[in-house]
Amino acid sequence: MSLLAQAAAALARMVEGVGIAFDSVRASKGRAALTILGVAIGVMVVIAMASMITGINRGVTTQLETLGPKTFFVMRFFQGGLNVSDGSDELSPWRRNPHLSVEEAEMIRRLPRIREVTWRENAGGPVSYRDVKLTQVQILGYSPTWLLVNGGILTAGRSFTELEYAASAPVAVVNDKLAEQLFPGLDPIDRRIKINGYPFTVIGVYAEPANLFSEGSQSQVMIPHSAFQKVADYWRGWMEFAVIPTAEATVAEAQDEVIAALRQRRGLRPAEDNNFAVISQDRLLETFNNLTSGFFLVMLALSSVGLMVGGVGVVAIMMISVTERTREIGVRKALGATRGEIMFQFLVEAATLTLIGGLVGMALGALIAFAVSNLTPIPAAVPLWSVAVAVVASTVTGIFFGLYPARKASRLDPVEALRFE
Repeated sequence: MSLLAQAAAALARMVEGVGIAFDSVRASKGRAALTILGVAIGVMVVIAMASMITGINRGVTTQLETLGPKTFFVMRFFQGGLNVSDGSDELSPWRRNPHLSVEEAEMIRRLPRIREVTWRENAGGPVSYRDVKLTQVQILGYSPTWLLVNGGILTAGRSFTELEYAASAPVAVVNDKLAEQLFPGLDPIDRRIKINGYPFTVIGVYAEPANLFSEGSQSQVMIPHSAFQKVADYWRGWMEFAVIPTAEATVAEAQDEVIAALRQRRGLRPAEDNNFAVISQDRLLETFNNLTSGFFLVMLALSSVGLMVGGVGVVAIMMISVTERTREIGVRKALGATRGEIMFQFLVEAATLTLIGGLVGMALGALIAFAVSNLTPIPAAVPLWSVAVAVVASTVTGIFFGLYPARKASRLDPVEALRFE
């Protein structure tokens, strides 16, 4: 027999197996529904989680891009992944790290390869205007050049100046959400608000750039860091720097210069480790991707439960199918059908059942991704690799769990099978 004829025969057997699988679904609706539902749930979890994680990663990447491709960060402490600590110095060595200071930021700003440095600290607290009182607003203490790093635009007014920063002037920039809450239908500029009970004058309204976290972001007020230190109730020691290298310097050169300057200022010996962290955007993104990948692996493990349920359903349906078609199997063997042909047909039936569940799961997962993308800030999108994984996983589940019934059918004695009633 030619290869073409063999391929045509195999295709005919496969089509026959698919048709019989659909007949089994119609004949055993309850058991088939259990199989399809189990596989559908497992595949739906994979598709939905892959879509959301892909969207989150894209959103974080986009947000980092708004900072500028060369911007990096200086922190008191940074460790990628999950940190386990009971608060002791032994499990929290970062507690020995000195706090970052404004003086260190100013020193970094004067380095030859550095264009600009911004610093920030944050706290939560009450903000009010006349009878409107908000109990928990994010209060951000910034250096005067904060817009260089944050991006976004001022839709009204201006930001605070170097002179206002130096004088700890009680001036504030509110974000658009806080402006809507405090001044509905009013011009916010030059209105007097109270931050933690201290009077401040609103000089600008800020709209942050569109990103993963912009929609539904909390109300924010930006004030000079010098004034922030006087009025905010905040945890000391968690100041962060954003460092922008010059156009001529590479990120690596600028980082090396910052590390050398901080080590010298802090009197660290050559053998001593840094008591601060200098983090690039690539490192932040890598850490975030590792976290989301770990979370996705957990979801894969949970989705396997659904596939197991579907697999048990496959075994039940196929064993019933073998029993009901014993005489048919005997006739086919009497007419010359080989064990391999019988086994192939039953495996096609099993794989078809689970593939139906996989297709249902993919449709449900895509619907969830569509809803997340349209109803939340997460730009969820179904990645092609997750579709391939779903198809392979559902097909392999059918083949694996259908193997025992298929082997049992292929080993039936044709004489005994023909006598079966």
